[in-house]
Amino acid sequence: MARSLRIQYPGAVYHVTARGNERKAIFRDDIDRRNFLEILASSLAIHRAVLHSFVLMDNHFHLLLETPAGNLGEFMRHFNITYTSRFNRRHNRSGHLYQGRYKSFLIEKDAYLSMVSRYIHLNPVKVGKMRITAAQEQLSFLWKYDWSSLPGFIGGKNRFGFVSHAYVLGEYGGDNRHGRAAYKKQIAEDLSKDLPIRENIVGQSILGDEGFVIDIKAKYLPEQNDRECPAIGIVHSHASKEAVIEAIEDVLQRNREEIFTTRGVERQIAMELLYRLGGLKNKTIGEMMRLDYSTVSQGRKRLRERQQKDKRLQDRIADIEARLSRTKN
Repeated sequence: MARSLRIQYPGAVYHVTARGNERKAIFRDDIDRRNFLEILASSLAIHRAVLHSFVLMDNHFHLLLETPAGNLGEFMRHFNITYTSRFNRRHNRSGHLYQGRYKSFLIEKDAYLSMVSRYIHLNPVKVGKMRITAAQEQLSFLWKYDWSSLPGFIGGKNRFGFVSHAYVLGEYGGDNRHGRAAYKKQIAEDLSKDLPIRENIVGQSILGDEGFVIDIKAKYLPEQNDRECPAIGIVHSHASKEAVIEAIEDVLQRNREEIFTTRGVERQIAMELLYRLGGLKNKTIGEMMRLDYSTVSQGRKRLRERQQKDKRLQDRIADIEARLSRTKN
């Protein structure tokens, strides 16, 4: 079977799923679930991604994710590695946690975002014994399910701060009492039917109307002409080393020699962005800055930890990314 496409571009929206290796649990208890959500919130902030919906099940998860920076691969690599490491340490285990790589489906935002959100929120009653439970009991279970973004969409309380509710609820009248009631009503109506998601996915990777599919293929998959696209399409490419450095210099208002040789957060910013946006390895970055590769790795780690709490730092990095995006376009 052909591997699904990997299409990345700024503003892309995805339905992302990953399942435990050998279908084993990736969450053994609520501590694991809280750890997962803590790491998810951190990864969203670091990579400037937007989460529209999510649900955690025992052996898999679903995310409805938007990437303004066109960086799904970087986001998922950081997120999955971090959670796997914490899970393995906590449970004294080693090796892979997930079954292969994660799956991602590119989504036409205006046409399918709401439907995919509802599909995700219905997942807890679409598996296992809950599938054959009475409808009213299924709904009661959904309304109270703790490890989903659904409660925040139907009541406005018990919200996770890292979830964006506005766009999905906009289709139902807005993020207000009326919109939340309408979304809740739609979930109840969807309970007895299968939402047309899987059958509309093209080439194992694209969920959208015909015009959207044609546009994506024309822009990003020019050599793929048939409906079943067998090859892997990788759109996101790293910027040149020089372009990344120039963007850093412009925003930080310092020359590269000062940045590279002065210990502190600005050098850590350069380390992280050369790695993430320029595609350079820690060893190469270390050679540029006359540092050991392990120092680069530690510097990047410290920056990510600081970035979670420092809004000004997040803004400076976002400015550099925006400057680089303009130069690429």
